[in-house]
Amino acid sequence: MHLAYPAVLAVLLFCVGLYGVLARRNAILVLMSVELMLNAVNLNLVAFDVWLRDTLHAGQALTLFTITIAAAEIGIGLAIVLLVYRNRGTSDVDKLTDLADTGTLPDAGSASIAPTTDNPADTAAEQALRAREQTA
Repeated sequence: MHLAYPAVLAVLLFCVGLYGVLARRNAILVLMSVELMLNAVNLNLVAFDVWLRDTLHAGQALTLFTITIAAAEIGIGLAIVLLVYRNRGTSDVDKLTDLADTGTLPDAGSASIAPTTDNPADTAAEQALRAREQTA
């Protein structure tokens, strides 16, 4: 088997993935492009393992590690993208420039002593305890 065929395919996959990372705005498409780049690396690892006729099959072992890391990366990345979409209403990467909340923080002097609560079951003692914890 010639090494050029899988190497050229891996270069094409990597270039498509790189274009997707650099040109796309949607975070999910960026994650998919990163997966394409990792698959190109996996293809190179297996192709060079077969070409070198390695008895330990180090390329295939590294490919298994890469697949495991890619699965963890896509799981955590997709969870982050979904949380950002729920909080911000968009998954556009260009609009996600800051990680801080856009609301303003209240001044320390304007904090009220009596805490507000939405739960009518809270007793006055629980509210006073929360007020002491907030001021401490």
